[in-house]
Amino acid sequence: MLQQKIEALKASFQQSLTEARLAEGAKKAEALAQLKSAFLGKNGGFTELMKSMKDVPAAEKPAAGKLLNTVKQELEAALKAEEEAFAAAKRAEALAKDKIDITLPAKKPALGSLHPLTLVREKILQAFLGLGFEVYDGPEIETEYHSFEALNIPADHPARDMQDTFYMADGIVLRPHTSPAQIRAMQQKGVPIRILCPGRVFRADDDATHSPMFHQIEGLAVEKNLSLADLKGILEVFAKTVFTPDTKVRFRPSFFPFTEPSVEVDVSCSMCGGKGCRLCKGTGWIEILGAGIVNRHVLENCGVDPDQYRGFAFGLGVERITMIKYGLPDMRLLFENDVRFLEQFR
Repeated sequence: MLQQKIEALKASFQQSLTEARLAEGAKKAEALAQLKSAFLGKNGGFTELMKSMKDVPAAEKPAAGKLLNTVKQELEAALKAEEEAFAAAKRAEALAKDKIDITLPAKKPALGSLHPLTLVREKILQAFLGLGFEVYDGPEIETEYHSFEALNIPADHPARDMQDTFYMADGIVLRPHTSPAQIRAMQQKGVPIRILCPGRVFRADDDATHSPMFHQIEGLAVEKNLSLADLKGILEVFAKTVFTPDTKVRFRPSFFPFTEPSVEVDVSCSMCGGKGCRLCKGTGWIEILGAGIVNRHVLENCGVDPDQYRGFAFGLGVERITMIKYGLPDMRLLFENDVRFLEQFR
C-alpha cells in the first residue's frame, strides 16, 4: 500500500516538473515554487505520505522509513537541479544582454569646463596683468572704516545710501565692493602701486540684473603724473582684449565719492559694432564700469601725499561683463548650475 502511494507521488512529481520545465521566465520561477510547496512543503504530498507510516506494521517501519527518506532525497535533488539550471539560464541571458562589443567605438566621457564667470574673470585679469598690475586679495568681512570712511564716504554722506550693505555687527560689514582691498594695499605696500582686487561682494539686492552675491574686479594705479588719458588707454586695451579688437571706449562725467573727477565708461556694442541693436538698446554703446582719478582725501587717508602722487581707479562687475559678452538676459542663469546652460561654454 505504501509502495503504491510512493509510486503515485513520484509520477505526479515528474509530471509537474516536466510542466514547470516548459514554462519561461517569471512563470517558470512561479511553477518551481509551487512545485516545491505542493510536494515538499509543510502541507505537501510527501508530508501526507509520512502520515501513512502509522498504518505500517512495526516490523516494516524501519525499511519504510528508509524508503521514504530515499524518495525525499530524490525529489529534492531533482527540484534543486532544475532550480540551478533555471538560475544558470537566467545568468546566461543577462550576460548575453549586457555583452559589450569591444569592436564598437568607445563612448567619450562627458568633459566639464570652466564656468563662464571664471572664463571672463581670467580674461579680464590677463588683460591687466599684461599692463603691470598685480592681484591683491582682501577679506570679505570688512570694517566700516575700510569700506566707507577711508574711501571718503562718512556716515552722513548721501552716497552711503547707495550701498545696500549687509551689516553683521557694530562696525563690521560684508564688503559691498572690493575697494577696501585698495585701502589696505596702499597702507601696507605704499606707493607707487598697480593692483587688481578681484573677489566676491555682497549687497541686499536681487533681480534679473542684480544678485545678493556677485563678483567685482577693481583696479588701482598710484604713481606720479597719472591722468585720465592713462586710464583711458589702459581701459581700451582691456576692452579690446575682453570683447573685440574693434571695440571703442568713451567716458561720460559721473560722481563717486572716492574719485574726482569721476566717469562712467561705455564700450561700443560688440554685437552690432555700434550700429544699434537690442543688446545696446539702439544706442550703439553699453555701460561697463565706473572709474576716475583717486580723490585726494582717499590718498591722504592712506598716508600718500596727493601733491606728489596721483592715481586712477576703476571697478567692474564680472557678471555684467559676462552678460554683455555672451548676450545673457538674466544674471540668475549664472548661478542656477543648469548643465544645459553651462555646456554651451565648453
